Amino acid sequence: MIDALMDSAYIKSIPFLWEGLKITIGITAVGLFFGIIIGTIVGLGKLSKLKIIRAICTVYIEVIRGTPILAQALFLYFGISEDLIGLNLNAFTAGVIAIAVNAGAYIAEIVRGAVYSIEKGQHEAGRSLGLTKGQTMRYIIWPQAFKRMIPPLGNQFVISLKDTSVFSVIAVQELVYKAKQYYNATFDIFETLVMVCIFYLIITIPIGIILRRLERKLDV
Repeated sequence: MIDALMDSAYIKSIPFLWEGLKITIGITAVGLFFGIIIGTIVGLGKLSKLKIIRAICTVYIEVIRGTPILAQALFLYFGISEDLIGLNLNAFTAGVIAIAVNAGAYIAEIVRGAVYSIEKGQHEAGRSLGLTKGQTMRYIIWPQAFKRMIPPLGNQFVISLKDTSVFSVIAVQELVYKAKQYYNATFDIFETLVMVCIFYLIITIPIGIILRRLERKLDV
């Protein structure tokens, strides 16, 4: 029984798919790291009193959210030539940038909404204590807003993780790309795709459970 299981197409595909999963997680983690930075800057920019800054941030958000991540990845990998920027992006770098730019637009709205949801009395309390606007944001508003951002940021991680599956079209050797390579060689299409789904679920289900517990604990 055990020998038959170990010799099955499901188990044999695991080492090959594991290499793709590592790339998938790597692109997601690095991309989201920069996406959070971009999203925080743009989200706070949308709250700026300067119209030009708000306009730039709004255009970025609307353009990125209004176009599919597949088109953005193709544009980065094929559309931006060496003549335009002076270098050729490899597939992995294009994938990371696509995740960062795409997630940044959604995270910007998460940041903006979280900061905007803090009661105006909190701002006034900071000013009454003699804090500047920057200090009020840093010590009073941001800690409260960040707590409210944690669950949606976790959801964005899951979304970005699944979005990496489209990068197989630009030859990023992530999970789906490796699966295609494997079943093209072995013809074990059903078994390989079942294992791909299982790999994604192994990551996304625990994250979903943690997020639900966080929401209850943080009461957000």
